[in-house]
Amino acid sequence: MPKAGRGALLFIFILVLIDSIGFGIILPVLPRLIMQLTGVGIDRAARYGGGLAFVYALMQFFCAPVLGNLSDALGRRSVLLYAVLSLGVDYLIMGFAPTIGWLFLGRTIAGAAGASFTPAYAYVADITEPGRRAQNFGLMSAAFGLGFILGPAIGGLLGSFGPRAPFFALPESLPLEKRRPFHWARANPLGTLNQMRQYPVVLLTLAALFLWQIAHQVLPSTWAFYTIAKFHWTSAQVGASLAFVGLLMALSQGVLTRVLIPWLGGDRRAALVGMGAALLAYVGYALATQGWMMYAVGLTTFFFALTYPSMNALASQQIPANAQGELQGAVASLYSLSSIIGPPLFTQIFSRFSDPAGAVYFPGAAFLAAAALTVGCALLFMRAMRLTPQPLAAPSPAAASEV
Repeated sequence: MPKAGRGALLFIFILVLIDSIGFGIILPVLPRLIMQLTGVGIDRAARYGGGLAFVYALMQFFCAPVLGNLSDALGRRSVLLYAVLSLGVDYLIMGFAPTIGWLFLGRTIAGAAGASFTPAYAYVADITEPGRRAQNFGLMSAAFGLGFILGPAIGGLLGSFGPRAPFFALPESLPLEKRRPFHWARANPLGTLNQMRQYPVVLLTLAALFLWQIAHQVLPSTWAFYTIAKFHWTSAQVGASLAFVGLLMALSQGVLTRVLIPWLGGDRRAALVGMGAALLAYVGYALATQGWMMYAVGLTTFFFALTYPSMNALASQQIPANAQGELQGAVASLYSLSSIIGPPLFTQIFSRFSDPAGAVYFPGAAFLAAAALTVGCALLFMRAMRLTPQPLAAPSPAAASEV
C-alpha cells in the first residue's frame, strides 16, 4: 500500500470540504431564490427544488461510474483535480441566473463533472489499511459535515442581504502496477453494479446503502421548506440549524468515529446503531411542534453519522485495490440515483401535506417516509452481514470481458 502521507489526506479533506461548502451555501436561500425567479409560493417552490436536485443527480448517476473507472485506469490525482475544478462553472451560473432555466443548466453541468467524491474515497481506500477505512471514510464525511456548517451559515447570513448574495501537488495513490485497463462496458451504472455481483456481501450492502441514501435525501431536500413552513424560520435561522447539524456530523465522523466504532464493537454494530439513531431522528423531526425541538432531535446525529462510513468501509474491505474506484463509482452512482428518486419524492410528499387547502395537513409526512426506508435498510444490512464474505480477489479478465 503506498504511503501518500498525511498531506495527501489533508488535501482530499479540503477538496471534499470545498465541494460540500458550495453545495451547502445555497440551501438556506434556495427557497426564496426560486420564489423570486418564478413568483410561486413555498409549496410549489419545493417542487422546483426537487426538480433541481433531480437533474443534478441524474447527470451524476451516469458520470460517477466513468470517473471511478477512469481513476482505476489513469490514477486518482488527475481525475480528482478535473472534477473539483469543474464545480466552479456551476457556482457562477447559480450566482447570475436570470431565470429558473439557468439554475437547471448549472445543476446539469455540476452533476456531469463534479462527482469528486468517487475518486476521493478511492484515494482514501488506497492509502488506508482495511481495518481503519471506516475512520478515514468518516473523516471524509466529516468534511461534508463541516461544509454543512460553513456553507449554510455563510448562505444564511448572506441571505439576509437577498437570495443572490451568497493546488498544490498531490501524490498519486494508485501505482502503475495496480491499475487496470479502462472499459466503457464497465464505466456505466449497470456495468459497474454487474461487477459487484462477484461479491454478494457487497451487493447486498450496496442495496441497503441505497435505501439509506434515499432516506437521507429528506434532509437537504425538505429541511428549509419544512422549517420555513412550520416554524416560519428566516434564511439565517435555516442556515444556523443546518450548521448545527453539520457540526455534530463533523465531530462524529471526523473525531468520534475513532472512539465510537471500536467502543461499539466494530463497523457492523456502529452501522446498526446509526440506523437506530436515524429512525429516532426522522420520527422526531416529523413530530416536532417547536423550533428548538429540531435542535434537540439533531443530537442523534452523533450516532446517525456513523452509518455511511461504516457501511462503505465494510464494502471496501471486500474489494481489491484495482477496483476501489469502481466500487466508489457504484456507491456514488447509487447516491445519485437516490438523489434522483429522493428529492422529488420527499418534496412532493411535503407539498401535498403542507398545502393548507389539502385534505390532511401534516408537513412532517416526508420524515415518516424516510423512517420507513431506514427500517428497510436495516433489514437488508442484517441480511448482508449474515452472509459469509467472499475471498478478496481481483476481477478476472474473463469477467471483465463479459460485461
